[in-house]
Amino acid sequence: MTDGDHADRTDAAGPARRSRLDTIRATTRHGLREKATRHALLPLRVFLGVTFVYAGIDKLTTSGFFASSGPGSIGGVMETVRDSSAVPWLVDLALKAPEGFGYAIAIGELVVGLGTLLGVLARLAACGGALISLSLWLTVSWQTDPYYYGNDLVYLMAWLPLVLAGAPALSVDALRARRRGRDGGPLLG
Repeated sequence: MTDGDHADRTDAAGPARRSRLDTIRATTRHGLREKATRHALLPLRVFLGVTFVYAGIDKLTTSGFFASSGPGSIGGVMETVRDSSAVPWLVDLALKAPEGFGYAIAIGELVVGLGTLLGVLARLAACGGALISLSLWLTVSWQTDPYYYGNDLVYLMAWLPLVLAGAPALSVDALRARRRGRDGGPLLG
């Protein structure tokens, strides 16, 4: 066997080996990209979930929040924003039973936050979060000028990707979908 024969075999095996390595690298890159895409909404889910759980607990544990009047009370806030609200009829409705409205918001935030964090009925939870954010934007922060200083509009927009996509990774919904043998689900389940 001459040196030329050895070189021919090495050169012939070299491209095949490089081709396999390139395929492995491409597959790994594709797998990582797919995994990153699947988990892209996870930071948003965690942020919104934690924020809404915190907001609900904060309301439930703040002394005087559920009062019909006074500083920091739900009734006081509604009275303050009534004339500048985009939907004064909604504020009037809340003012008929400020304590009940306050509890509805607080418990709604808590349920939405937990549903979002755990990925339980995630699209429905995101719809609830979007609805809460929309109602707060149209009532409490409507008078904010310029509009983009108000945080409720930003929260509303942040909920929309979760309404559309749900919780495709690290969620009870994803686990249930895998058990049913599919990769998605309807709005309610």
